[in-house]
Amino acid sequence: MSMQRPIRTAGELAEAGLVAAGDVVALEAVAARYAVAITPELVELIDPADPRDPIAAQFVPQLAELHTTPEERADPIGDLAHSPVEGIVHRYPDRVLLKAVHVCPVYCRFCFRREMVGPQGLGTLSPEALERALDYIRAHPAIWEVILTGGDPLVLSPRRLRAITERLAEIAHVRVVRFHTRVPVVEPGRVDEALVAALKASGKTTYLAVHANHPREFTPAAREAIGRLADSGIVLISQSVLLKGVNADVETLGALMRCFVENRIKPYYLHHPDLAPGTGHFRVSIEEGQALVAALRGTLSGLCQPTYILDIPGGHGKADIGAASIATRGDGCFAVRDFRGQEHRYPPVG
Repeated sequence: MSMQRPIRTAGELAEAGLVAAGDVVALEAVAARYAVAITPELVELIDPADPRDPIAAQFVPQLAELHTTPEERADPIGDLAHSPVEGIVHRYPDRVLLKAVHVCPVYCRFCFRREMVGPQGLGTLSPEALERALDYIRAHPAIWEVILTGGDPLVLSPRRLRAITERLAEIAHVRVVRFHTRVPVVEPGRVDEALVAALKASGKTTYLAVHANHPREFTPAAREAIGRLADSGIVLISQSVLLKGVNADVETLGALMRCFVENRIKPYYLHHPDLAPGTGHFRVSIEEGQALVAALRGTLSGLCQPTYILDIPGGHGKADIGAASIATRGDGCFAVRDFRGQEHRYPPVG
C-alpha cells in the first residue's frame, strides 16, 4: 500500500496492513501513551508478512509497550536533573544539549525520551524560551559545543534552523555545533540544498549524527541525502541502539557499521538500550552486548568500530562498557585478550 503521509493511528496501521484489525483497539492504548508516526519511506521498507521485520520492530507499536518494570524510568538518563533553563541540558562542562523541538518525523518504540516527545510532549521552544536558552549558552564560556537534539531538530524549517545557527555563530566560545537526527534515513526528501545550508554556522565546525539501526535503512534515497550532507563539508558520525530483534547479532551489526563507513559516516556510539518505560522487550544483557562488540573487533576494519555506551541511569553520564581486553596479572605483567578470547602476556615498563 502506497502512503502519501505518515501513519499516526492504530487504525491507519491496520489499513496499511502493518497490524491485525483485531489488535486496533488494544494498540490505541499504546498510541495514546506513546506517540506514533511512520513515514511513507519506512512503510515501504516494512515487510508485513514478516512478523520479525526489523524495521517494523523499531516503529510499529506493540502491546508489550504497556508492560513496565520497576527499574524503568520516565527520564532514564536524567535530562531534567541537569536542565538549568527550559531547552538546555548541561551535564558535561564543555557542552550542552539544546532541545529546540520535541517532535520527530518518526517515533522509535525504544525512545529514551518517549515521555517527553510527540504531540503530547514538551512541544517546541517559544521564541522567549529559545532566547533564554541562548542567553544561558552566552553566559557560560566553558561551553565549547552545542548539540541540537530533541525531538529531531531537522523537522524545523530551514528558516528556523538558520535562525538558530546564526545566533550560535555569534557566540565566540562555541566552536562546534552538532545535530542529532534520523531525518536522512526516515525522510530523506527533507535534506535539500536549503536545509543543508541552514545547518552551517559561520565560523563553526558542524557535525551531524545520523541515527540508524539496521542496514536496510540505507535506501538509495537515504544514501543520496547523506551524500548531500557529506559533500557540503558537514562531518558525519553515527549513533545506533543495540536492539533485540533488530541488530543484536554480529552479521547485522557488522553490516550496519559498514553501511555507515561506506556512506562517509564514522561509527561513533552504539548505545545500550536505556531503561525507558515499556521497552524491556528490546533490551539485551550487557554481557551479550560486550560479546557482540568484541566480535566486531575481530571481523571488521577499525573504521567500523563504534564505542559501546551506557547512559548511567539518574543523569550520571555515559560510560564505555565495551569488554575490557586488558587486566593485571599476579606477576606484575598484563593479560591482554584478543578478539578470539585468548589471553596473552604483556610485560610492564622497566
